Amino acid sequence: MIYRFRVILDNDTEDDIFRDIEIRETDSLEDLHNSITQSFGFDGLEMASFYISNETWEQGEEISMFDVSEGHNSVRTMSDTKLNNVAHEAQTKLIYVYDFLSMWTFFVELAEIVDESEGTDYPNLMFVHGQIPDTAPEKIFEADDLNDDFDEFNDDIDVDDYEDLDFDENWN
Repeated sequence: MIYRFRVILDNDTEDDIFRDIEIRETDSLEDLHNSITQSFGFDGLEMASFYISNETWEQGEEISMFDVSEGHNSVRTMSDTKLNNVAHEAQTKLIYVYDFLSMWTFFVELAEIVDESEGTDYPNLMFVHGQIPDTAPEKIFEADDLNDDFDEFNDDIDVDDYEDLDFDENWN
């Protein structure tokens, strides 16, 4: 079967920028990563990750290019993860982040599952809409998203007043 994905650049402008990509369900996330980077004109040399997402585009489990966990809580990698293991009728959304310094962020949605067409090479870039900007769109956070009440220096504790603290200053 062939998966048809719509890959949309997360930007805060009125212009939609997206690519429609066809790819085999048994291809890896690394194959999809390569298709996305090529279709948007990236060189593909920067670090990237996919994240499982829910219906409201909340970021879930990470699937990275490389396992950099050094044996601690190893993560799934793109090359070892087949598309049909992370995307299907019940799970259609992924978040893709390319270049962690620039934070190019894309919403990847499984739009359709179709039969393979004879004579078509996969992955296949089906449709291109919009030109990608020279720099990644800046993320604008709503005031509600920020915790402006936190002040690390205003905690009403006098560090020179040992009597109110629960320890013996002459402990050794």
